[in-house]
Amino acid sequence: MLIPYQMLEPATLDALLEDFVTRDGTDNGYEDSLERRVLQVRRMLEKGDVLIVFHPDTGDTSLAHRHSIPADMLREFADDQG
Repeated sequence: MLIPYQMLEPATLDALLEDFVTRDGTDNGYEDSLERRVLQVRRMLEKGDVLIVFHPDTGDTSLAHRHSIPADMLREFADDQG
């Protein structure tokens, strides 16, 4: 299930982004600050390059690049948006 980032409370979105950028393997060798890494991911969300994925079977939330999301999920998401 795709979740529009605008539906999240600002503090919740911040926590999600911070969690994502501090996970093992997400720094890609860059030495950017936490704030800069969060800002970069936030911009990708705002542009629609990255989407929030909620996994109802596990209760986990993750971020995924648009190109890695199945087309049927993207269509449903677009229909829900408007």
